[in-house]
Amino acid sequence: MQGFGVDIGGSGIKGCVVDLDKGELVGERVRIPTPQPALPEPVYGVVADIVGQFGWEGRIGVTYPGVMKSGVAFTAANMDASWISTDVASGLAAVIPGTVQTLNDADAAGLAEMAYGAGRGQRGLVLMLTFGTGIGSALFIDGQLVPNTELGHIEVDGKDGEVRASAAVREREDLSYPDWAKRVDRYLDTLERGLWPDLIIVGGGVSKKAHKWVPLLSTRTRVVPAELQNDAGIVGAALAAEQRIGQ
Repeated sequence: MQGFGVDIGGSGIKGCVVDLDKGELVGERVRIPTPQPALPEPVYGVVADIVGQFGWEGRIGVTYPGVMKSGVAFTAANMDASWISTDVASGLAAVIPGTVQTLNDADAAGLAEMAYGAGRGQRGLVLMLTFGTGIGSALFIDGQLVPNTELGHIEVDGKDGEVRASAAVREREDLSYPDWAKRVDRYLDTLERGLWPDLIIVGGGVSKKAHKWVPLLSTRTRVVPAELQNDAGIVGAALAAEQRIGQ
């Protein structure tokens, strides 16, 4: 069984056909830089371009980096403010053949990891965190998604957690992995004051270098890298479309 997923990010938009039996991309994904400024119409155009390159006309899952409810965006922390209150599902449906299913990008990544990756078969409270332009979060209780948990925006030392500990901050400030790990550790410590997860899965591009920073963390919760790494959003989007999961 195959599906199609597109993952909209603050810096890039990625899409590919997905093997839903294995949770793997079919062939090479297409990645196009996110238009700047990241206005809705140009982004819709990029998504349509990616879908068109594969000739896909069936159900399609599309992630958005913010709170999504009934296809409408409610936040835009790393996108243009014009996204807020925009009906993303309708906007995409107007330029893409087939049925569009929208959901939060971190929720999609979490769905993929719970179905095929590091969270497979895990019960209890599982927290997925994606480190990229910001910090996305997905929370699961006994495998069931609690949608739109914006835990990247919890306050850490007077600032949003992602302002100090995102992967983009590490690159922008040219932090070494040990120095960045200290910031991540502080962020996770703040999270653990309010949550008692049974497992934390860390994803995003930095999951490829997990050996450089995950062992330096001092969390009480076990932390493991995402197995699908930076493809989790695409896979989760396709899975959400097939299973009609999303907002």
